[in-house]
Amino acid sequence: MTTYHPDLAAGRWFTLSLANQLGNVGSEYERAQSWKKRGDQVRFDHAFDRLLELLDLTIADPRWKNHRLKELTRLREVVCDELYNKVPEFIHPSDLRQYFLYFGILARSEREKGRAERAPSLENRK
Repeated sequence: MTTYHPDLAAGRWFTLSLANQLGNVGSEYERAQSWKKRGDQVRFDHAFDRLLELLDLTIADPRWKNHRLKELTRLREVVCDELYNKVPEFIHPSDLRQYFLYFGILARSEREKGRAERAPSLENRK
C-alpha cells in the first residue's frame, strides 16, 4: 500500500490535536466527494486512499484509545459506506460535511490562538 503522508505516518500526526487530525481527514473527504461527483475514478481512489490513511492514523493515535475510539471507528465505517455504496445505508452526505466542517473551524481557531500566544506584543518590540 502506498504511503501518501510519510512525514505524518512517521509520528508527526500524533502531535496534532484531534481537531487538526479530523480537519485534515475532512479535507480529503471533500476532495473524494468532489472527484466522485465529477466521475474521475482515478482521482477519487487517490483521495479516498489518502482519507483512509489519515483516518487510520487517527484511529491508531494512542491518545484516542478511550471513549473516542468507538466514534472514530464508526466514522470510518460511515465514510466507507457513503463513498462506496450506491445507496448509502447510514446518513446523508451533508451530515458528514458538517461534521468535518466543525473540526476544521476548531482547528483554525486553535492555530490562530497559538499564533497569538507566540507573537510578541507590540509593546515588547519597542
